[in-house]
Amino acid sequence: MRVAIAGGTGFLGSVLVRLLKENGHEAIILTRRSEASDNPRMVGYLSEGARPERELKDIDAFVNLAGTSINAGRWTEQRKQDILTSRITATDEIVRIIRSMKKKPDVLVNASAIGLYPTSETAIYNEEGDSGNDFLADVVKTWEHRAAEAGKEGVRTVFMRFGVILGKNDGALPLITLPYRLYAGGTVGTGRQWVSWIHVLDAARAILFALENDSVRGPVNTVAPNPLRMKEFGRTVGRVLGRPHFLPVPSFALKVALGEKSKLVLEGQRVAPSKLGSLGFRFLYPDAEEALREILKNE
Repeated sequence: MRVAIAGGTGFLGSVLVRLLKENGHEAIILTRRSEASDNPRMVGYLSEGARPERELKDIDAFVNLAGTSINAGRWTEQRKQDILTSRITATDEIVRIIRSMKKKPDVLVNASAIGLYPTSETAIYNEEGDSGNDFLADVVKTWEHRAAEAGKEGVRTVFMRFGVILGKNDGALPLITLPYRLYAGGTVGTGRQWVSWIHVLDAARAILFALENDSVRGPVNTVAPNPLRMKEFGRTVGRVLGRPHFLPVPSFALKVALGEKSKLVLEGQRVAPSKLGSLGFRFLYPDAEEALREILKNE
């Protein structure tokens, strides 16, 4: 399978590229930068004069992971606009490329997020769950709506609603572990908020599963089957690192420090990977302690 990937050099994308190669597939990375590479192959897009459709005539699948990180920087109005615009611009361009192709790809796997669902300490959300009405929910709704245009071209379309992706050097985990490394870790906020997480390798494996299985369509909650409340998640981090879990971080302090972005850690959703489970996907790391021990080994 020949797979074109937007966001292929990022945190999750780089793991996916390696996984595709290990499974006998070819990855072609869509890039805005003017760089040349044959391993993996790079194709320019979203830059002046770029005509990626000329080089993507025999693509079997697209994966769209492009977008400004929601973890970096305070959520100013400009930052929020960048978060939305970066996702919509990349998605619209991929749909445009698909429309221009005589031989359509079989599938588009588009990134999405569990931020679509309302925050709750009691509800459990499957793929048919209600949507929220805050900033992140609005971003996700717009993002999925634009990606769904590929379906009008006869392309099977999948929305991977990722939870908190755990990896060693990027994503949320380095920030989560930092206080523990400084012997200052503890419960964040009330500690009752849910953390619906997934190991980065399982996130990449879920994308590959969606690429290879025609039965995977529409929204897919891409989270491990065993979420934890924040207090237990923090205790697990401390246990894995051999550090104490004792110094609480009050909600008001995070709201002052992070503003609206504090919702990422002070509120959460309990999300179930219902579709992945029903279709037979097997997680390598279904439990948080096992996942954290693998990621943080040799530390």
